[in-house]
Amino acid sequence: MQVTTIAEQLFFTTVRIDTVAANGAAGSGTGFLFLHKVGEQGFPFVVTNKHVVNGMKSGALTFLQRDGQTPRLGQGFRLDIEGWPDAWFGHPSPDIDIAVCPFAPLEAHIKEQNNIDLFYRWVDTSMIPDDDKVKGLDAIEPVTFIGYPNGIWDSKNLLPVARRGTTASPIEVDFEGTPRFLIDASVFGGSSGSPVFILNQGSWAEKNGGLVAGSRLMFIGVIAAVFFRTHLNQIIPVPIPTQVQPMAQQQEMIDLGIVFKARTVVETIEAFLKARNVDTSAASPT
Repeated sequence: MQVTTIAEQLFFTTVRIDTVAANGAAGSGTGFLFLHKVGEQGFPFVVTNKHVVNGMKSGALTFLQRDGQTPRLGQGFRLDIEGWPDAWFGHPSPDIDIAVCPFAPLEAHIKEQNNIDLFYRWVDTSMIPDDDKVKGLDAIEPVTFIGYPNGIWDSKNLLPVARRGTTASPIEVDFEGTPRFLIDASVFGGSSGSPVFILNQGSWAEKNGGLVAGSRLMFIGVIAAVFFRTHLNQIIPVPIPTQVQPMAQQQEMIDLGIVFKARTVVETIEAFLKARNVDTSAASPT
């Protein structure tokens, strides 16, 4: 497979996360590879939700192998991470469901111990729209997200699943005063940690009604929760379940997902770098 188009490359930004809870329950979620750029220097991380990794006694990431410049479809590498709970760093705010794990040591370990090269594509800081671009987005925009809903993937080729929907609240506005917005889409367990994009191919309509020829890609956030209707007819937001087995409580998803804005990923990484006393001043251009 030649990975050339924007859409094709999105399929290689994610990694599958498999976990085992203290009670032995298996779970799954989505992680993605993010490169935080500071000047000319890049800091690579795996990004997901806190609730995907916290409280789990063990976990593993599945990557795709590389042959030259092309992916080896169906040839993966599962990395069981020792000290799983300590491998992740969460956003300093307990209310922001974002966690990161440094990627460079993982890739180096796989190369040194197994002589395997990985195939992946980055989501990076430059894909995050600035304030002016966000203001130029309309209240309803099409969105694309990539992941492993209910643990579903192309197990033969080891590829994730792409899904689409629309924004259900304006991206420009912080939903309920928090760095989140809503999407109208079918969001299921395993979608936790999925990156959310605005992907337009060929053309797109501007907020003022103008039509722009070309393609654009923006990274706008990370799926973390979904609204449920309970058996008491209450509508409640809860973290997306990661357990593989069906939920015991009678709940009905109402196809409204909660997405943490892309800036929370940058905030988490910057907090990690500060906590680890990583000097980024040399990375900034003079």
